[in-house]
Amino acid sequence: MKIVILNKPYDVLSQFRKDEAHMTMSDFVDDPTLRLAGRLDMDSEGLVFLTDHGGLNQFITNPANKKYKTYLVQVDGDISEEALEKLRQGIELNDGMTLPAKAIKVSEPEWLWERNPPVRYRANIPTSWVEISICEGRNRQVRRMTSAVGFPTLRLIRTKIGSIDLVQLGLQPGETKEIEPLLYPDFRDVPEERPYQSRSYVKKPGGTGGKPIHQKKKEGEKKKTGTKRIWQMDESEKPRRKTNGTTRPNTKAPRGRSRNSR
Repeated sequence: MKIVILNKPYDVLSQFRKDEAHMTMSDFVDDPTLRLAGRLDMDSEGLVFLTDHGGLNQFITNPANKKYKTYLVQVDGDISEEALEKLRQGIELNDGMTLPAKAIKVSEPEWLWERNPPVRYRANIPTSWVEISICEGRNRQVRRMTSAVGFPTLRLIRTKIGSIDLVQLGLQPGETKEIEPLLYPDFRDVPEERPYQSRSYVKKPGGTGGKPIHQKKKEGEKKKTGTKRIWQMDESEKPRRKTNGTTRPNTKAPRGRSRNSR
């Protein structure tokens, strides 16, 4: 399993497909075997995984695996302890209640890089910084959570996924680093990647899939060649319409000819 860490800059799309208006992952990583795990919105910055393991994204975003993702968030206004407590208890969003988050107020860190363009500045309204950790992966979840408690997000940087720490790695925006998964406990229980199995496969307990269904041919039974179409059948094979004996015989002439025509 190969894992590459990228510090995604602001205004970069989390995709490898080229885009005329914005930079994408392909502007920073040139490896066709890698796929994105743990995407970030275009207006968010920070830690993303690039990997050749197809199941890693689902593994780190499934709340049952408790892989916390940590964000440094600049919010509009001086966030209160009451708002932080609401985040810790869970927030009711339009797609349901969030799980309790870890949320603490922090100072602006010394390692913070400048954003281009910078966050809008308003002299009469202060801003503050919060460190928020969640183990879910809903769309724009952190932004919706801070807005729900009255402090909209101005800037969002993902600093950690599990024990992988962007600050400890020392990556600046646009920089990458390949890490050894076995050195991190987060990846020791990642399930083995399995090939795709279609819905025609038998489902077994645990959702692991199974072998294709093969029906055994009975002794003396001819091999089926598929269902015949009506025009492929002999007269003796064509289905007969069942009636109750009251059906009138068809006395209508074929279309385009009168009954008296010769």
